Amino acid sequence: WDSTMISDAVEVLLLIAAAISWNIFSGYTGYISLGNAAYYGIGAYILALGVQDWHITGGFGPFLLLPLAGLVAGIFSIPLGWIALRTRRFTFIVITIAIFFIFQLLAYNLRDLTGGSEGIFLPIPDWNANLFNLPFYFVASTFMLLVTLISWWIRHSKYGLVLLAIRDDEERVLGLGIAPKRFMLGVYVLSATCTGIVGAMAIYFIGFINPSTAFDAGFDLSIVTISFLGGIGTVV
Repeated sequence: WDSTMISDAVEVLLLIAAAISWNIFSGYTGYISLGNAAYYGIGAYILALGVQDWHITGGFGPFLLLPLAGLVAGIFSIPLGWIALRTRRFTFIVITIAIFFIFQLLAYNLRDLTGGSEGIFLPIPDWNANLFNLPFYFVASTFMLLVTLISWWIRHSKYGLVLLAIRDDEERVLGLGIAPKRFMLGVYVLSATCTGIVGAMAIYFIGFINPSTAFDAGFDLSIVTISFLGGIGTVV
């Protein structure tokens, strides 16, 4: 096994999963979110704090915290999404950017919780050295496939049809008696949950977390660029 190739593959798989998670909301609704890095960071910190407070050693134990990290990120996204979705498209973009910077500043200032700029070191995986990063590769592959299946199901369901209708003509959807914000909030929370899991997995792979790695504006630009080049609003 080539350890460098495996490491690159893990990073690519995580970026794919993050881009699909973003596309589930922004690609299907037409509401461009530039704040998904906030949920990436929340998921990352939940895993780091869980490992630290519960004294979980390196190995496969931290992987068990991935659902918790996604759940907490999803819970945070409910009130934030409800506020942001009270606006229309361009104002929505600005609010999502503001949400990202608020959480980034909180991570720097809540030093007792996050460690501030000094950050938190995560435990080193203790599995056999011959495995290299293969466990990360298989977990990332499984999650990427799961998110792809979710995206495919939404795209071919009645729920997805409503989302695509909102993207094409939101006023007409309102005229048909459908409440678009309710549908959009549901998929917004789903997108945040999946992004939180990606953040948790990525930060365990890196082995260190601080506000600049958890809340990285470049992450948002990367997944948006990937989605646009790959075909925004499509499963592929």
